[in-house]
Amino acid sequence: MSAKKMSSSRRNYLKSLMLQIAAGLLEVEAVMAEAEKAMYMEENCPAPEFLVCMAELTDLCKKLHQNIEKIDEERYDLSTKVTKSEKEVEDLKLKVVELNGKFKKPALKKVRMSADAMLQALLGSKHKVSMDLRANLKQVKKEVKEEVSVVLDTRTSF
Repeated sequence: MSAKKMSSSRRNYLKSLMLQIAAGLLEVEAVMAEAEKAMYMEENCPAPEFLVCMAELTDLCKKLHQNIEKIDEERYDLSTKVTKSEKEVEDLKLKVVELNGKFKKPALKKVRMSADAMLQALLGSKHKVSMDLRANLKQVKKEVKEEVSVVLDTRTSF
């Protein structure tokens, strides 16, 4: 069968087959998640010990409350640090905006420099290097073409 001419019963059969496979995969994934959760709880949370005595229960409650207080203090300290740093960030952002408004970049001017001046600026004033680029060039003389003068003479004779 070509892909264009698939019958509707065949298409529905394939869809239902895909849905069955997907449902099976979801069930397996749920079972695995439950097993991972159980393993995590066994590793990190020991089984509770049932205490018979009232004094032992009160001691356990006191320990739990002390741990809760310590965690609350740490949480409060961290929240104050976060708010301080957020305020500092806002202040710095405002300063950056203010500084961007104060200083404007000046328009750059074109400066003509000779090669000697450029080298002196790059190397410093201690090194005096003169660079005459035109010294090594050959002198070329322009030859006046006689043909041009002949053509001019012929036009004037008319």
